Amino acid sequence: MKKYIITAALSLFSIISLSAQSKKDAQVSKLYQNYIAIKSALASDDADKTSKAANEFIKTASTIDYKLVSEGNLNVLRKDASVISDARNVNSQRETFLNLSDNMIALTKEFKVSEKPVYVQYCPMADGNWLSDEKQIVNPYYGKSMLSCGSVKSEIK
Repeated sequence: MKKYIITAALSLFSIISLSAQSKKDAQVSKLYQNYIAIKSALASDDADKTSKAANEFIKTASTIDYKLVSEGNLNVLRKDASVISDARNVNSQRETFLNLSDNMIALTKEFKVSEKPVYVQYCPMADGNWLSDEKQIVNPYYGKSMLSCGSVKSEIK
């Protein structure tokens, strides 16, 4: 009987741990979705839309628990997003997007942010990486002028 009680207790603990983990990942997943919105706005050469998407990113980053992602990491992400939000031209936004992307790639390697694969893509002209939720290249660094420039560098599952 003791064996069954111990097994049941351990099973319950495992279920609680798994649900807590998926809840934590949900916060970071929302941040990832906000990042994707920034990337898409840049790819469409829309500075206003990019600015609004960066504001949403900041709001989401402000809700993430410091126990989950360190305060320092969140501050760096918020700082980059703030610079993107405040910039009124797409070229300035793209410069800071390089840093934001590098930091988001590191975060995405730590947390499961999507049920689907997340692609790390690379543009040799900008010498920059970005994350995408699809394999097709939609370049945020050059937008409509070179929308399909780049390649899939790796896949995060």
